[in-house]
Amino acid sequence: MSSRALGTSAAALALALSLSSCGLLPDNGDPDPAPEETADQAQETVAQDLPFTRQGRLFVEDGNDVAFEVVINALESDGEYLMIDVTHNILEPLPGAVTSTSAPIRMVDPLSGEVLRVLENEDNNGEPYGTYFVEGDPFMPTHEGLATPMRRYFPAPSEEVETLTFTGAGLGYVPGVPVTYVDEFTEAPEPNVYDYIDPETWERQELPDEIFYPDDVPESGLDVTAERQSMESFVDSPVSSTTRAGDQETIALHSDNMFEVDEAEPTDEAAETIRQAAASLRENLAEGTEITVIGHTDGTGDDAYNQNLSQERAQAALELLESELGDGFSLSTEGRGSDELLAEEGGDDDEEARARNRRVELFYEVPLDARDSEGEGLDSAQRHVAGPAAYFEEMEPHTTVSDDDIDLNVYPLVRDGAYLFQMVGFQNSTLNDLEADLDGDESALPGSPAQYAEGTMGGFRLEEPDSGLIRYVIRIRTAEDEYEDFADQIHTLSPGEEYLALAVFPAPAADVNEMTLYAGAFGEIPGVPIR
Repeated sequence: MSSRALGTSAAALALALSLSSCGLLPDNGDPDPAPEETADQAQETVAQDLPFTRQGRLFVEDGNDVAFEVVINALESDGEYLMIDVTHNILEPLPGAVTSTSAPIRMVDPLSGEVLRVLENEDNNGEPYGTYFVEGDPFMPTHEGLATPMRRYFPAPSEEVETLTFTGAGLGYVPGVPVTYVDEFTEAPEPNVYDYIDPETWERQELPDEIFYPDDVPESGLDVTAERQSMESFVDSPVSSTTRAGDQETIALHSDNMFEVDEAEPTDEAAETIRQAAASLRENLAEGTEITVIGHTDGTGDDAYNQNLSQERAQAALELLESELGDGFSLSTEGRGSDELLAEEGGDDDEEARARNRRVELFYEVPLDARDSEGEGLDSAQRHVAGPAAYFEEMEPHTTVSDDDIDLNVYPLVRDGAYLFQMVGFQNSTLNDLEADLDGDESALPGSPAQYAEGTMGGFRLEEPDSGLIRYVIRIRTAEDEYEDFADQIHTLSPGEEYLALAVFPAPAADVNEMTLYAGAFGEIPGVPIR
């Protein structure tokens, strides 16, 4: 093997953040803030002081693994960038090269849904800003038993939040990381690594008690648009569905409940649906907000006919909406025919897919700091925002289910701001490596939007036992019509090891304390508790 014990890829924080498992249980279980508390009060209630520590297993070649520890020491914002400072320590001798298929590091604002990605230096082969050994090289030396400080940089959060949630890099999920606001970042220690390890040959002398690497700090004025992303949530009911991504929100009213086939005259049922939609808009929006009413058809029929029908249905919905809302909002219409299909037609679920695509949408923008809304509006459009979750240390699985030779450890759901975070652990129950085929397309509900039925957690969804509302696993919108999972990509399952994956869902009301999880090929799991 090369003298380079391989480190992480550029997307990871450091080689040491590629953990296979880590503790997940609230320490003493601080209760959720009462619903009437403001987010600021909740932040004050749950914030805990750093450092935070995670231990787990670091996977290396040939299926071996070693004990590993990560300590989060600081999270600082200077108003333009965010810097995380951690210490990593490999606790056992490394028997081979480090391997990593971990999800990239993300810092998440659980109130607004904003997702911050590590900044990369395009002038340095796209390597991440922060700690490095050789410029332009993603690899770093490993040194078992010697704690190593590491830094990475992100865009600063849009709002002056008090805590953020750390996800990715195999660490799973670390909530409640407090943000310190500074004029200048704390200066990194003077690097001494080159006194002990040759950057050209990687030959090393006896290492000191402390070792420090250079720090590449981003210059002011970088374009960080691509690294500032948003979670896209999808809540579905028989009458409507609601999609949220950043400051954009869309209520989709299912046309089959509002119009007869090939008709643009609203049914009697449409009036009640519009009344509920208007109530949701009044709850969620300030007066003067611009609302676009958009008609859509399925993919059958002539394009010109579909375009005309979608426009007529949008106009009919607008007229009903105006009668409910009055003059307080700015309304306009668009017809888009069959140009924007949500569900893929032509498959075994063609009928359900076409029904999903026939819809009238209400599109508008909302403030990133939007809070709870519960009233007489549409169930799918209600917002439920608690305070951020506190940091916790260990958690035991709620239950374990199996599919063929793979066990799934299901951990409790954790309410964090406007979302539910859940860890699940995939485990190989055989004595041999298994190639993991965890895509959930076949277990998705018929007619599900395509982007919520893909990836490791595709087909995972939550159902509220009383209301029947369906909450799909959240995707991260990286660009227009491009999405990523929170979950790590899992390719091979070694015997006996647990491979953790993170699923995130939009949160239900504060009085909902358990959910039914539909876990892809693993089936229905009722009574998963919310903590």
